[in-house]
Amino acid sequence: MGLLSEGSPLSWEETEALANHVREHGINQFINLYHRLKDRQGDILKWGDEVEYIIVKFDDEQQVARVALRAQDLLAQLNEKELADPKGVKSLWRPEYGAYMIEGTPGKPFGGLMAHFNLVEANMRYRREEVTELLAKDECVMSITNFPRLGARNFTWPLAQPRPEDPLSSARSLYFPDEAIFPGHPRFKTLTRNIRKRRGEKVSIKLKVFKDVNTKLPVEGAPPGEPDVVLLDAMGFGMGCCCLQLTFQACNITEARRLYDQLAPLCPIMLALTAASPIYRGYLTESDCRWNVISSSVDCRTEEERGLVPLNKQKFRIAKSRYDSIDSYLSPEGAKYNDVPITYDEAVYQRLVDGGIDHLLAQHVAHLFIRDTVSLFSEKVHQNDNEDTDHFENIQSTNWQTMRFKPPPPNSSIGWRVEFRPCEAQISDFENAAIVCFVVLLTRVILSYQLNFLTPISKVDENMQTAQKRDACRKEKFWFRKSSKTTEQRAAKAKAQAQAQAQAHAQTNGKATLNGGGVAAENGNGLSVNGNGIDHGDKEEPKLTNGSSKMNGHGHGDTNGITTNGSASNGSSNGTDSDHTDTDDEENELFQLLSINEIFNGKPNVFPGLVPLIRSYLQSMEVDTDTHCTIEQYLRFIEKRAAGELITTATWMREQVLNHPDYKQDSVVSERINYDLLKRIQAIQERKHVEPALLGQGYHSKTKTKDFIPPALQKQLAKNGGCCEEK
Repeated sequence: MGLLSEGSPLSWEETEALANHVREHGINQFINLYHRLKDRQGDILKWGDEVEYIIVKFDDEQQVARVALRAQDLLAQLNEKELADPKGVKSLWRPEYGAYMIEGTPGKPFGGLMAHFNLVEANMRYRREEVTELLAKDECVMSITNFPRLGARNFTWPLAQPRPEDPLSSARSLYFPDEAIFPGHPRFKTLTRNIRKRRGEKVSIKLKVFKDVNTKLPVEGAPPGEPDVVLLDAMGFGMGCCCLQLTFQACNITEARRLYDQLAPLCPIMLALTAASPIYRGYLTESDCRWNVISSSVDCRTEEERGLVPLNKQKFRIAKSRYDSIDSYLSPEGAKYNDVPITYDEAVYQRLVDGGIDHLLAQHVAHLFIRDTVSLFSEKVHQNDNEDTDHFENIQSTNWQTMRFKPPPPNSSIGWRVEFRPCEAQISDFENAAIVCFVVLLTRVILSYQLNFLTPISKVDENMQTAQKRDACRKEKFWFRKSSKTTEQRAAKAKAQAQAQAQAHAQTNGKATLNGGGVAAENGNGLSVNGNGIDHGDKEEPKLTNGSSKMNGHGHGDTNGITTNGSASNGSSNGTDSDHTDTDDEENELFQLLSINEIFNGKPNVFPGLVPLIRSYLQSMEVDTDTHCTIEQYLRFIEKRAAGELITTATWMREQVLNHPDYKQDSVVSERINYDLLKRIQAIQERKHVEPALLGQGYHSKTKTKDFIPPALQKQLAKNGGCCEEK
């Protein structure tokens, strides 16, 4: 959920008066932080997932399912282990917006061993079991994106009613009671109140209803003149949704900026693939995803900023909510694809440039800082800008975008990071683990093969809207970058050179090399890792490291894991292709509308496919048998869902409703339908029921996931000082 400062929240009026104070000191803090850490180099790959869960209570006698407002109580119990042994826990638990929500992460980040991919699903199972042990028999923890009847009558337990006329209510919603907001930290109700007050009215979230033969119009609560709209009027409808997020640590700021840019065009693609939320306030809608719902739920822009009335009190017209897709790329290669005018505070921009920040990063931060703070604590008003970063994080953490560029925290061993935020939560641990491992492997392929997915921001924005359409995964097409002639050559060259290096080392000293971003071959009895100076004399599993030393003519000398735009900074450039230019293609021919199937599985002479690229990469890696089995099952799942052989969670949920004997073809998801749907989901996640259309036959028996690194691989961790495991 972002920054959780402790203290006493200020009123909106007090917060508003301090907006410029927070902005000014936040910029100073960023400049100071940047100069302290901009030259930080050589951080190893660490990564982790965040899964958000909803607690559901079943009334089997009445056949009703409700959200259980138990998060505060559960978190107190779950956090006991962390308090007793902070470094020894297998999971960490944090609050989320809803009083029925909790967020779980691994106790420690995963690292660079291939075997770490085999830990993810087991750790997710552990988290689910850990919560389940604390629940009553009629309760269940679910990794669903949205509770289908959130905002419908009596959707909470204990029962709570909204109070739209109560001036003390934070939400003042017609549908979402304040009791459903997490009560254990003041941030959540403070954000709810202040977003509403800054906007000057309640938020307005409008979804088109799915029109069936008996759908009654106007929909209950529809705005005047919009009879087919399902209206949601509170922050909780968006921030009360769950998602699946990943964070990666890069080797340095340059690599972080490159990953931020290269992953941004993939955000709408992964959103479509993971679509899981077609039902809101008990109605089937035309949307399959949560994204626009959350975007509107925290849209604090005034009428002036939205362009509804002329500017007077406000400084800017702002095109998007503070929760939306990114507005600009950060790497030099991405600059020419920033084709949408970006609004930023010129005074803030100039302060950043004068402070030594380059144009692209200054523009990015100045754009974030057109937003006012919407949550401030009295104890955090006055800070030491040389040491603290709370004012910067106050604004940064309330710009919720598809990607987040994350500077290292002060006085921390944590490096430059990027956060990948679009994915919807999936029903099963298998699905969530497959999505996580796929995206992490994709980052390694991007760095290793020097791939270029950069797409004009305008087309990425268009893709974000396309991704949310009903059954977009099978029916829609998305702007995507074609392979330039260098892309497949680069992948093939990297693979060939890895094999050649293995043979050369076998002839000399029997060692194989894993260069930076991770193309490697194993032969003989050892592994030498150029890029972070590790030389292992025994045969060990290759590591997925940060810092890609290019293998197409750039030098292979020791780079200490340091890269410049992904290539070895001290390498020679004789005869190499430019990594990020496509002069061999006309610019307007670089991008085509491709289906999800074509993007993931390939289209001849256009794009090789994300899954084949990952498989090509894995062929050059030494992977233990169990991990290989697990990864292969994940890739098969991804390719089948992309091909339409397996359907998305959203499509499956629609079919469950449409085929339910109680469904009256009226778009309404009744309490009984909701109960049966969630009972079926419970059986799937507990591996008591196989749903072939969603997961295929017998999916849960195929992976070899385990909650420990095999003893044969523990020696490498020991030699690295536990670097892949320690925070």
